[in-house]
Amino acid sequence: MSTAQKELVYVEHCKGVNGLDKVVLREVRGCSAEVYLYGGHVTSWKNEHGEELLFLSSKANFNPPKAIRGGIPICFPQFSNLGPLESHGFARNRFWSIDNDPPPFPINSSNKAFIDLILKHSEEDVKVWPHRYEYRLRITLGPGGDLMLTSRIRNMNTDGKPFSFTFAYHTYFAVTDISEVRVEGLETLDYLDNLKNRERFTEQGDAITFESEIDRIYLSTPTKIAILDHERKRTFVLRKDGLPDAVVWNPWDKKAKAMPDFGDDEYKHMLCVEAACIEKPITLKPGEEWKGRQELSAVPSSYCSGQLDPKRALQSG
Repeated sequence: MSTAQKELVYVEHCKGVNGLDKVVLREVRGCSAEVYLYGGHVTSWKNEHGEELLFLSSKANFNPPKAIRGGIPICFPQFSNLGPLESHGFARNRFWSIDNDPPPFPINSSNKAFIDLILKHSEEDVKVWPHRYEYRLRITLGPGGDLMLTSRIRNMNTDGKPFSFTFAYHTYFAVTDISEVRVEGLETLDYLDNLKNRERFTEQGDAITFESEIDRIYLSTPTKIAILDHERKRTFVLRKDGLPDAVVWNPWDKKAKAMPDFGDDEYKHMLCVEAACIEKPITLKPGEEWKGRQELSAVPSSYCSGQLDPKRALQSG
């Protein structure tokens, strides 16, 4: 085998479930990520040992126009039912295109495992959401295995009208046992409880732990949140920029049983912690652009979130 053949393919275009187009990103140390063009949807993120770090339901539906259950669905231009559109908007059930001419990214030029996707309004979309937009998404797998998603959304209206939207990276983390998981970084913050008509409360615990259904929107959250999986001795670190809110969700047993694309016991092995902008929608005038970014890393749980240096949180990548 020649040296050229042995060379790592950082970006591979191939077919996924049901023949849907997907892109596999790989890095030198063996980590990988998979992205479906349907939904601009990351469905897999593995570390150098080949361990899956995202939860994907065994009953996930890869039949458009259904959304894929698990991975990182993108909620745009509406989070949940907070508006007139279908729940979580339409970006997660549209076919995205590969963007061969993305605007320059000021940092991160050393990364080779990345894909640029683009979604533009269709005439069908304009009927339900009467705005013209351009949504560019860069998904990058860093050399150390970090997964970065950068969204740039621009108002392309020609009628002079601004538009507003809410947004979330609806990340499903794979955890060993939800009752052994804690989330740090949201203590003392206010949240809206979706199980109580979005009533506002203040988080009292020194960390969030799980023993029943939870569905909360935490407000004015820090740029860094840690999800500690005690049983696996692994910590996920979520760093975010341009996304002030954070959703924490686990459906627990009754809701899990009621979801056709979700296994009855799968709630034990997943937790959604979502970098979001919900409480104060983003408004763009024509020509204006918004940027929102999240970076995920998985590290051994030898430290707690307080030991991470917040100054370094958003400088890398």
